[in-house]
Amino acid sequence: MLNISQLKIAREGKVLCYDLQLDEGKILAIQGVSGVGKSTLLSAIAGFVTPMDGTIEWKSKRLNFLAVEARPVSYLFQDHNLFEHLTVMDNLSLGFSGDAPKDDLIEAANQLKVLDQLEKRPGELSGGQRQRIGLIRALLRPEALILLDEPFAELDPETRHLTVKWVQKTARDQGKTVLMVTHQSEDAEQLADECLILKGAASTL
Repeated sequence: MLNISQLKIAREGKVLCYDLQLDEGKILAIQGVSGVGKSTLLSAIAGFVTPMDGTIEWKSKRLNFLAVEARPVSYLFQDHNLFEHLTVMDNLSLGFSGDAPKDDLIEAANQLKVLDQLEKRPGELSGGQRQRIGLIRALLRPEALILLDEPFAELDPETRHLTVKWVQKTARDQGKTVLMVTHQSEDAEQLADECLILKGAASTL
């Protein structure tokens, strides 16, 4: 279980407060108006933001003082966090302790219709292609906690539907726990088991 208790984060002159519990293997959609603290919550779980107070626990292990690289987290930022000097396949192969599961990566690329992009550099891709590559990388890495920040924003409706279904099936098959920030209620309805709507300085699930 992911347990976030009385977490307080200073942000732009206000204190954001979070309390939530999410069972392992579940998918949570996080919604709310711009500036309410959605991405800040993901950044705190990943270790990029230091809370003023409170705890973040995964499977009863406190994450607060762990380095970013020591946390069981795979984070897809809004800019897709791809390395521009590497090929797409090299980007997908990063983050594995042993050999990358290349057959799985290739199959995912085929399912998301980016198989012909694997030898290109990220700068040669469209925004939607970069987004799908970022999702493959995030979901197929070994970490158990997946954090997605507006993961479908640049996709057309047909590709969006395909990608949402792929994320849902992959997360279920691999037992991933997913927190997804989205402005789209349709994405939340199709993908998530639960929804957290942040409304202000104090938000509770």
